[in-house]
Amino acid sequence: MEILLRYRGRVVTTTDAHFIRALIAAHPEQSRRALSATLCQAWDWRQENGALRAMVCRGLMLALAREGHITLPPVRRQPPNPLGVRARLARGAPAPLAIDTTPLTGSLRALGALTLVSVRRTPAEALFKSLMEAHHYLGYAQPVGEHVKCMVYAGTRPVALGAWSSAPRHLGPRDRFLGWSPAVRRQNIAGIAYNTRFLILPWVQVPHLASHVLSRMTRALPQAWQEAYGHPVYWAETFVDTTRYRGTCYRAANWQVLGQTQGRGKDDQTHQANRSVKDVLGLPLTRDYRARLLGVA
Repeated sequence: MEILLRYRGRVVTTTDAHFIRALIAAHPEQSRRALSATLCQAWDWRQENGALRAMVCRGLMLALAREGHITLPPVRRQPPNPLGVRARLARGAPAPLAIDTTPLTGSLRALGALTLVSVRRTPAEALFKSLMEAHHYLGYAQPVGEHVKCMVYAGTRPVALGAWSSAPRHLGPRDRFLGWSPAVRRQNIAGIAYNTRFLILPWVQVPHLASHVLSRMTRALPQAWQEAYGHPVYWAETFVDTTRYRGTCYRAANWQVLGQTQGRGKDDQTHQANRSVKDVLGLPLTRDYRARLLGVA
């Protein structure tokens, strides 16, 4: 059997492609979204918490279609273009959801008790997306794979947001720091959480709040992952674009600089830098993180 594709840890062969073509032909009424769920059920392809890996499966099917191995049905629903949404916000259009933007200043102690809330699949998730899109320089992007979205409140007012997702599979500085082999990485990559977005809302001007919130989030992260997916995480990582930021709050929260990216992105085909080089930062979430990630615990 010829290997056609390796996608997020799954090897797809010519036999698999033939099966997917037959599945598509047998369900002509199904959309791409429905087909991905049907394929996950046929393969019994699930997350550790038992949920189907439908979103990842859609990406796999799209990759096969782009290479000409299968033909997908036409797109039935076109989601809004996030770049277009961001452009409307840049032109001064209001954020989809309005909240109190009265400045919050003073000391961290004066801010009072902070509450961390996991907002994924809750009514507050819409506000999380709205605030991230309006006020983070990268806008909002839906995380792929396992992920956690956290909002931090001072009283009833949100002050900070954090998004965490499955980690990039290949990251040289992290892989060299941990010292794991490709086989061990494939087996234990689920033990790493990637901080895709972190935001202190712009009207909140409280010294040391960012590093304090980061520390609170990372302490809560293993349990939040356990509750959502049936397993903990042992290591957190992120990128800092040093053309924009110094990463001061991460360093103050004891994150380590492991090295730099090569500026090529995860879908690089040219082996040429096409984006800014970023610092790679990491943080142990447990004392035995190395043993856990190397599979010797």
